[in-house]
Amino acid sequence: MKPATTTCHHRIIALTFLLAIALVQAQVAFAQTRNITVQVNQPAGAIPKTLFGLFFEDINFGADGGLYPERVKNRSFEFPNPMMGWKQLDRGDSKGQLYVFDHGSVNETPNSHYLRIKSDGKAFGVSNEGFRGIGVQKDAEYKFSMRARRVDSPPVTLHIEIEDGNHVVGETQVVVLTNAWKTYEATLRARDNISKGHLNLIVQGNGTVDIDLISLYPGDTWQNRPNGLRSDLVKLLKEMKPGFLRFPGGCIVEGRYLDQRYQWKTTIGDLDERKLIINRWNTEFNWRLTPDYYQSFGLGYYEYFQLAEDIGAEPLPIINCGMACQFNSGELAPLEDLDHYIQDAIDLIEFANAPVNTAWGRKRSEMGHPKPFNLKMIGVGNEQWGPQYVERYEVFAKVLKQKYPNISLVTSAGPAPEGERFTFLWQKMRELKADLIDEHYYMAPLWFRENSGRYDNYPRNGPKVFAGEYAAQSVGIASPDNRNNWECALSEAAFITGLERNSDVVNMSSYAPLFGHVDAWQWTPNLIWFDNLRSYGTPNYYVQKMFSVNKGTQRLPILLDGSAKNGQNELYTSAAMDEVTREVIVKIINTGSEAKETRITLSGAQRVAQSGKAFVLQSEDLKAENSLDQPTRIAPVEKQLQLADGKFSYSVLPRSFTVLRVPLR
Repeated sequence: MKPATTTCHHRIIALTFLLAIALVQAQVAFAQTRNITVQVNQPAGAIPKTLFGLFFEDINFGADGGLYPERVKNRSFEFPNPMMGWKQLDRGDSKGQLYVFDHGSVNETPNSHYLRIKSDGKAFGVSNEGFRGIGVQKDAEYKFSMRARRVDSPPVTLHIEIEDGNHVVGETQVVVLTNAWKTYEATLRARDNISKGHLNLIVQGNGTVDIDLISLYPGDTWQNRPNGLRSDLVKLLKEMKPGFLRFPGGCIVEGRYLDQRYQWKTTIGDLDERKLIINRWNTEFNWRLTPDYYQSFGLGYYEYFQLAEDIGAEPLPIINCGMACQFNSGELAPLEDLDHYIQDAIDLIEFANAPVNTAWGRKRSEMGHPKPFNLKMIGVGNEQWGPQYVERYEVFAKVLKQKYPNISLVTSAGPAPEGERFTFLWQKMRELKADLIDEHYYMAPLWFRENSGRYDNYPRNGPKVFAGEYAAQSVGIASPDNRNNWECALSEAAFITGLERNSDVVNMSSYAPLFGHVDAWQWTPNLIWFDNLRSYGTPNYYVQKMFSVNKGTQRLPILLDGSAKNGQNELYTSAAMDEVTREVIVKIINTGSEAKETRITLSGAQRVAQSGKAFVLQSEDLKAENSLDQPTRIAPVEKQLQLADGKFSYSVLPRSFTVLRVPLR
């Protein structure tokens, strides 16, 4: 047997060894804890209300077939191929003929074509395929309307039905009584859900009828407006609390050629006064040819202004500056021929802001909005570059600034975030004292992480930055294989902390493009995807939303381990004060694969509440995505945040974006 003293001595050695290990582990843990200091008592300036907004362009069927919920494609037979979207429908032994007439030689209107259906049988007519099918929801009502007249025959009965090839899910009838053009309306109630149906118009028996302006429109629209917008898509936008809405694009502002440019005056007034044009994304990419992509302008400038007002966003219209898309034809309007382009800009400002006793104010009032839209900014050109753009912008700016000194002008920095074009434009626009310069970044996820400090050293005076188009490209710029995965969204979140930290320089920012139809897209990635019935926000959407709804009102300086440099140890941070709710808002992005222990100090905060809230967006799978069937696979999770005082510990999950809201008392 060993002496007791020997056993005791061994126990002391073992205990000392264990204590030493514990001490080393504690020291390692302490060394690995990142210290985040928010200087609550040193606000660095107001955060612009427009810092986070929306970029809308009619790409990916974003308007017709998307936000604008008309179910009938080519409803007025005005496509270059007047029967595109339509086909002859005959059942059994029915017979008949179809004729397309052009009334343009008699009456010069944008809507000069119409269809004549001559039926010699029991059931002859036409079928419309919609936008990659027609979607209807069970028990929902849809308003059918058309302009029609009978031709040399007794009253004609048209049977109207929605079917998907297997069964009819809704039907009604319209009797065309007179030989004068008249609008006929009826209501259909869907008996089932279908997403890829057709609308059939069938003449019952013998008879001849002319039809035009055929429409099938949901009764459930945003705010239940006639010619209103798709409710689920507007709801997703409104919930982001955007500071602005940029419209109508994008490259469609320019057009491939100047005669195909977006002209706002042709997009307002009655629907049959709006002039259809080809969408410039129609055949832009060989891998996504879309020959049936046109702009009906059911969603026009009036509806854009109305949408901006509905969602609480400042309107930002972009106008053509006399240049077609430089990636296509690069056509130029001569400098001496810019007057009518500039007049379009002047008239647009008047349409938005003038009182009702003016010509354009009266036009706005007649459309249903006597109150001005309070337009404060306008973009001159989209993504132009080179000296030709500078000289045209200079002519625009001279006239517009003299007439409307309080209207801010947005100008271009070209299509890339660096390079000769970019440097040239920034130099020239500084010389011209531009208000806002629009920078675009379609880059790899790594670029976004590495450029979180992009604006740390930008000059604090002179033009402000509009980060007008950006999206991480998982494969490559404009690749059809790009994905809206978590790596892209997380990388964008890291970059956006730099925008927020530098919001004295960056006044506006927006992801692009906004919408994508799952069966009719030309470009990916996109912020929101949809089909004919459903929609979902991508992980990128939730990143944008979390920043926007947690924007705050004052920037707060924030240090990581005593340094203001962002992106250390795979952590990206920004902070703000919400003076309305009296909360400190801390945003932390962890792009690493391991959790990060942090010690957060709210320097200068005298008293904090005992609890706050944490909102966490997280996935350890960088390739994870949301989908129509799993719309919230990656979505924010709200958690309680326990607080002892102005110093507290927080473990930041791997590959996560966290927003902490700490109430002050």
